[in-house]
Amino acid sequence: MNIDDVTQFMRVRQKSIVVCLVSDCFNLITAILLRWLSFSGDDWLTVITMKSALLLLWLYVFHCEGAVIVESNEYSVVNDRPIIGVLSQEQSFYLHGKFPEENYTSYIASSYVKDIEASGARVVPILIGKDRSYYKELMKKINGVLIPGGATFFNQSNGYADAGQHIYELAIEMNDAGDYFPIFGTCLGFELLVILASGRGKKENRITCHSFGNLPLDFTSDFRSSKMFREVPEDVADILANQDVTINAHQFCIVDENLKAYNLTDDWRVTSHSNDEYGVQFIATIEHTRYPFYGVQFHPEKNAFEWKRSKNYAHSLDSIKANRYFMNFFVKECRKSSHTFVNQAEENRYVIYNYEPKFTGVLGSAFHQCYFFEPRGIVTK
Repeated sequence: MNIDDVTQFMRVRQKSIVVCLVSDCFNLITAILLRWLSFSGDDWLTVITMKSALLLLWLYVFHCEGAVIVESNEYSVVNDRPIIGVLSQEQSFYLHGKFPEENYTSYIASSYVKDIEASGARVVPILIGKDRSYYKELMKKINGVLIPGGATFFNQSNGYADAGQHIYELAIEMNDAGDYFPIFGTCLGFELLVILASGRGKKENRITCHSFGNLPLDFTSDFRSSKMFREVPEDVADILANQDVTINAHQFCIVDENLKAYNLTDDWRVTSHSNDEYGVQFIATIEHTRYPFYGVQFHPEKNAFEWKRSKNYAHSLDSIKANRYFMNFFVKECRKSSHTFVNQAEENRYVIYNYEPKFTGVLGSAFHQCYFFEPRGIVTK
């Protein structure tokens, strides 16, 4: 067992606090109970209250059969060099038309990379079309995964959705084993998380909607007790709630009824909504109640890093400040993972600096820059 294994073992052990109620404790409580039951006094209300409380305590001890397991949900920051995987996706028809000779397998919009780097982490691209072992081995080295938005479909074989399913299932296995591993889904990535939780059947658990503008968040009454927003500054919450600063660009939505229809309300907690252009209320932010999985329907990365004029993205100082919160939060979550590469040389082989982004904005793309992966050359028909 190496030092990393020992560290991880200790973190797992710290997660569970076992309180054993042995026979001596039981006998002591019983003796106190019997003494108080024989107590009498002038303050009859105090006597009844004390006797009732002790009776309930005795019944609880008897029922719990000797032990209580108390789970701690708190993990400490253990990593000052977080590296986050960003899932690539199939090229859009538009981008493919701009690079027909290269015929790239997948791409990542560089705004996601910049957003992560601005919060103090580095990026490793996660390729599509690989077998499960590829994702399993890579996830042992990185500290979390961002599943970005985009314009691909969930029914394409060996693509974005299949890779996302491998990542989602492996992350559950890791977290169940006490190995903290966060996931953050943006827009399409958020929708994919919910669809995967729903079982990914032929009927996709989402509805059509139309939201292509800047919107505020309508927070739930208890949002401040959530994992995502428990530390949100007052001014940031105020901006998000009262200004049109979240950038939406989606033709599908997840609504409360989607969660109810697949019995997901116990596992997924909604913390805010927004309304589309036809008044449909959709879920804007969500988190898993047990795992460090988070999703937003909007695009926090676009405020600071996407600049197509016709999109009219919110670029005010307030919008950038407020949306910066989301990746800062996620990177902090990833700092709770102790995964590392074997050495600097292996790390260097994986990081995204091995690729050069292309200036796709000048070609008319909504993405200012993109990274492209695995060119296949011209496909002959």
